Amino acid sequence: MAHATAIRVAPEQPTQAVCVLGTATQLDVCSSAPKDCTSFSITAPPGVAVDITHSSPAKKTPTGSSKWPLDPMLEVTLRMKAASSSMDDQKVQISYYGPKTPTVQALLYLTGVEISLLADVTRSGKAKPTRSMKDQSTWTWGPSGQGAILLVNCDRNNPQSSGTDCEDEEVFDSKDAQDMSLVTLSTKTPKDFFTRHRLLLHVAKSEMGRVRVFQATRAPRHPGFPGHCGLPCGPLDHDPQYPASPGGVRVQDEMEIGYIQAPHKTMPVVFDSPRDRGLKDFPIRCVLGPNFGYMTRGPLTGEVTGLDAFGNLEVSPPVTVGEKEYPLGRILIGSSCYPSKGSREMHRALWDFLAAQGVQAPVQLYSDWLFVGHVDEFLSFVPAPNRKGFRLLLASPRACYHLLEEQQRQGHGEVLLLEGVKKQKQQRIKDILSNKKLREQNSYAESCIDWNREVLKRELGLAEGDIIDIPQLFKLIGNSRGALKAEAFFPNMVNMLVLGKHVGIPKPFGPIISGRCCLEEKVRSLLQPLGLHCTFIDDYYSYHMRHGEVHCGTNVRRKPFTFKWWHMVP
Repeated sequence: MAHATAIRVAPEQPTQAVCVLGTATQLDVCSSAPKDCTSFSITAPPGVAVDITHSSPAKKTPTGSSKWPLDPMLEVTLRMKAASSSMDDQKVQISYYGPKTPTVQALLYLTGVEISLLADVTRSGKAKPTRSMKDQSTWTWGPSGQGAILLVNCDRNNPQSSGTDCEDEEVFDSKDAQDMSLVTLSTKTPKDFFTRHRLLLHVAKSEMGRVRVFQATRAPRHPGFPGHCGLPCGPLDHDPQYPASPGGVRVQDEMEIGYIQAPHKTMPVVFDSPRDRGLKDFPIRCVLGPNFGYMTRGPLTGEVTGLDAFGNLEVSPPVTVGEKEYPLGRILIGSSCYPSKGSREMHRALWDFLAAQGVQAPVQLYSDWLFVGHVDEFLSFVPAPNRKGFRLLLASPRACYHLLEEQQRQGHGEVLLLEGVKKQKQQRIKDILSNKKLREQNSYAESCIDWNREVLKRELGLAEGDIIDIPQLFKLIGNSRGALKAEAFFPNMVNMLVLGKHVGIPKPFGPIISGRCCLEEKVRSLLQPLGLHCTFIDDYYSYHMRHGEVHCGTNVRRKPFTFKWWHMVP
């Protein structure tokens, strides 16, 4: 809506002014009133609505119009009812009266213009006029909400560019324009209006760094030779920084793939972690491209820790907690929960950025007890045909000890763990069960997982029936600061890759009973009833020995939610 300034009239000469339809324009009748005048009246044509805020008029003029006192507290506003067909076609007459002075008149000639910025305020995917009488100056959430949604133009349509499209000052092609949000400026004015006036599109200084406006013209473009030579990612096959088989590179820790969405377009976006481990610049060099955006949020100050990697960033399936619905799930982030001098936290700049989106309220979990410190070391989610539509999987030393104790009772105490893994110490079931130090370490790990279990039940609205315990043992090792932290004793099965009904699980190399790994069989018995197909993947040397597993070395672009984020009420 246009910002109108007050119109000041003077008896000495006529005043000319422009009024925008849909705005109330203040009329200052007091500051230039003739000396000794104490009241005034206004005569306006049918095309101008006059509103005067004051007590009852003092008296009537001979023509029957109201006389109003010249009171500085009095407010006079004008509204145009239609756009003018010619300049100055609406004549307003202000008459001033005094007890001993003749009537003095001031003339005001108004031109009404219609100006509108047409955007997709109804969120239908198209910018079109709306007949709604609601105030459209406020952006609102919810299925009945209103307000345009602007895409972040963070992909790269120009293969010669080194950054994202939102960093340059040109529209590369029609596809680049489709990544933006259309706003149409329309006017209805007298024919010669723009010989004396111009329009100014204003962006607040506080928002200048976040918004860029481009004007479409009919003039031909002459971009010159664009220099497109082959695929922009082709030379990467020969880049020593990105070998064909990198081995142990943690693509999960380096990036997450999400999306940005407006009613007219949905675009995947790679979110680059500030924690670089062997894949620095990989997302911007190999993932960023046409219709695939890029963004990062690096700490401005402070040290980047392992908790800033994205194995420490997960999202739950959609949940309902009490009466509060989270149709896009909730963000899960690991931290120390009890900060101290030696603790690790996700950097505040990253946390604030994730929380600011407002639709996937973050849940803080305790992960600093782990050597790497990521939530994907003790939890995962798989789809399920019943209950909430999913199950939460939690690593469980308790479940693992129960399984091994059962095998020992059945006479399998001599069977080896890690059998077939070269250069690794193999231990019998009975030796593991009799190892008091290992038991104490896993009792500690279980207590940490149980703490998170209660947080997840509370914050995601879960019951015990929504949780599956995956047998897993941990051991404590010293980190670079000398603190003891936990890591998986054998490949961590909860650190899995979920692809619909198929799950890729780290091969645990558990005790072989009757020709089958008892750990694998246990997990199959837990997941197959949910309609899931389990594939166990040997990642022992490629990831497990480097403090990671299958989930750490993989990444997935998932389908966007069918639910539109702007329909949510945070």
